[in-house]
Amino acid sequence: MGTTGADAPPARGAARPRNRRGQGGNLRTDILAAATDLLDRGDQRAVTLRAVARRAGISAPSIYPHFPGRSAIVLAVVHEAFLELNGLLRSAVDDAHDADRRLYAACLAYLDYAAAHPERYRAMFGELPAGQGVSSPGAGTLRILADTLAQCVTAGQSTSTDPRSDAIALWLGLHGLAHQRAIAHAFPWPADLVRPFVASLSRLGRPGATALP
Repeated sequence: MGTTGADAPPARGAARPRNRRGQGGNLRTDILAAATDLLDRGDQRAVTLRAVARRAGISAPSIYPHFPGRSAIVLAVVHEAFLELNGLLRSAVDDAHDADRRLYAACLAYLDYAAAHPERYRAMFGELPAGQGVSSPGAGTLRILADTLAQCVTAGQSTSTDPRSDAIALWLGLHGLAHQRAIAHAFPWPADLVRPFVASLSRLGRPGATALP
């Protein structure tokens, strides 16, 4: 069935049709989508109330019932980005079989996300409003890495005695690698860098445990 004019989404920058009663959540979603689009195309400086309103096809004052200001929008975008990242990590883990392969898959998914969305990823770890850190969604990322590493220990594939601490070290390593890859394009990064990198930080010691899928 074809899309009617009433069902078609508004063009970027066009006046947005008024929500029916009870559909205010749609406007919040549109605001976040507009802000995320601006961020992906530029950087955090591109996310202004005026620019977000223009891209969402609304007036700037229409934002205030949903967000008190620009910082709140950026924070919401960051939270949504972490939720998206965590979903990708879980999918990667679920698609692999052995515990060590699940851990590698999660790490590769993490690095792929950072490479695919560099500005969004930078915002996830950038300066946020005071008291508004990434503890909740960020804790989810750490939990996935720690739980998957703990499964490697249980399976005899890792010698870690503190999976959570080693998962923190692994996350810091992944973040550093993602950041350096983003800014040092000319550096001759080894094609097989991730395998020994993850194995070392995760204390993977079983023969063959470092074989990537």
